[in-house]
Amino acid sequence: MTEAPARIWITRAEPGASRTAARLRDMGLEPVIAPLLAVENLTPPVPDLVPFDALAFTSINGVTAFAALTPRRNRPVFAVGDATAQAARDAGFDEVRSASGDLHALARLIASELSDASVLVPQAETPAGDFEAALIIASARNISIQPLIVYRAQSTTVAMPTTFDAILIHSPRAAKIMAEQDIVRLSHAVTACISPAAADPLVALGLTPAVAQTPDEASLLTILKAALGKRDRAV
Repeated sequence: MTEAPARIWITRAEPGASRTAARLRDMGLEPVIAPLLAVENLTPPVPDLVPFDALAFTSINGVTAFAALTPRRNRPVFAVGDATAQAARDAGFDEVRSASGDLHALARLIASELSDASVLVPQAETPAGDFEAALIIASARNISIQPLIVYRAQSTTVAMPTTFDAILIHSPRAAKIMAEQDIVRLSHAVTACISPAAADPLVALGLTPAVAQTPDEASLLTILKAALGKRDRAV
């Protein structure tokens, strides 16, 4: 008798949730899409891009929302990770550099490439971290940033799935919402988080989530697979 595939609760917002679901199916797992967040693109006035030396994107959602606001694609782009960089290329930006990491990696990349520069940062209404502080830590040389709020992520009213074997957490914001769920049901599932910041709200509850080695989905799915294997061996 063939064992049923593990059911994985995807908590991230669409359209990313569907992309994750496709990857899970390719791994032989059963995705359960029940987003804790929903993304709403905003329509702020876009400033003249000429004074800016570069754009910095901290998420795929930022790329998507900004690209819908303006046809201008002639500014260099710094992206937090490879997936965000690819989204920028897909949107038509030609000069794209990836930090292949987190917000601090992005700040270090910009600090190594620019000085006496101005950077426009299309971002969420509630950003995941303090980019300006990250630049200071990276010893950036007279780099000013101007945030442009292009989307917001709001909590949903989606109910916890009836059954699930594991949970994927893609952001600290989702983790904070998850921490308000039924702790007893959460404790019986494997939880995989994309970063230490995304794990912190669950660790505070006494849970022991698996944490991706690097803050990207490939690493997240690798740690999920390892955690599921470890659980199966323990049974």
